[in-house]
Amino acid sequence: YVQAAADKLREDAAVDLIIGNNRKADLVPLLDAWFAGKEIRESITDLAGSNEYEKLHINKQAEHSRAFIKVQDGCNQFCTYCIIPYARGRVRSREKENILKEVHKLAEAGYKEVVLTGIHLSSYGVDFPEDKKETLLSLIQAVNEVEGIKRIRLGSLEPGIVTEEFAKELAAMPKVCPHFHLSLQSGCDKTLKEMNRKYDTEKYRQAAATLRKYLPKVALTTDIIVGFPGETEEDFRESYAFAEEIGFAKIHVFPYSPKRGTPAAARKDQLLNAVKVERSHTLIQLSDKMAAEFLADAVGTDAEVLYERAVGDGIYEGHTTNYMKVHGRSEVDLTNRICKTHITRAEGEMLFGDAEV
Repeated sequence: YVQAAADKLREDAAVDLIIGNNRKADLVPLLDAWFAGKEIRESITDLAGSNEYEKLHINKQAEHSRAFIKVQDGCNQFCTYCIIPYARGRVRSREKENILKEVHKLAEAGYKEVVLTGIHLSSYGVDFPEDKKETLLSLIQAVNEVEGIKRIRLGSLEPGIVTEEFAKELAAMPKVCPHFHLSLQSGCDKTLKEMNRKYDTEKYRQAAATLRKYLPKVALTTDIIVGFPGETEEDFRESYAFAEEIGFAKIHVFPYSPKRGTPAAARKDQLLNAVKVERSHTLIQLSDKMAAEFLADAVGTDAEVLYERAVGDGIYEGHTTNYMKVHGRSEVDLTNRICKTHITRAEGEMLFGDAEV
């Protein structure tokens, strides 16, 4: 909000201190200085013209098994509904050596799984000069070599990054989890074009098929926006049918919300909230149905589960490689252990089973 509306905040007499998005590392000293009576009004970097990656390091997280590592910030896509390029600035990638240093520390601290995240993760490395060129794939390959890390999970990806080489190389690394959040936003080509997305449904269909070709047990999840300006009932039905065709493990459904300053927010063909609510409900029902089917397919199989915490007497909660949540039974403490688990039943959004120790 600070990056997108600094002028408005400067006029607000109730606001004492304005700190920009790329100044999180300076938050404590800035507050200390302000409370000490120093004349500080704001600390903001103009992210539109900045290629500085904010250096934040993590040695310990609230979770004890899985660590989230941000490797990229900003976005160059300028989707018509999205404020992120204005609020977060352009793509800025974190140096590979810096990332690996953090991964090594987390491995030494006992973390088994790392999740590589970013505002537009697929763009990792595009801002590096030619002599220091890196890609998301080369970064994953480097993290894969870190001893102690057993799993690598990825944040949201764009369909365009999924090539034969990308999928084949990921499949060759057993640490990479077969769970991908592949951004869709709409299954209607007309809507995708109006959103300024950089793919169509055929490109998305190919990406999903390529991942499934090399990673047969892959879980695909996605985001879909309903009620985008001008979306007709026919457009929505087309989007619904495409989602059903792909067969997701889960859909995160979002009713369109106008973001001031974006092209989509200025359109005159906004939909009524009642229409958005109805379409959201319809798509959530489809998501629930597909999620239940995905979980049901796991019953009777064995899965490798990373157990994260105890949730009852002899009951431990964890996740499979393709991110299904499991409650496993064991007389031994399973916290932060990876155990083969025989899945006996599925109920709601949960699998249940017996862990082998």
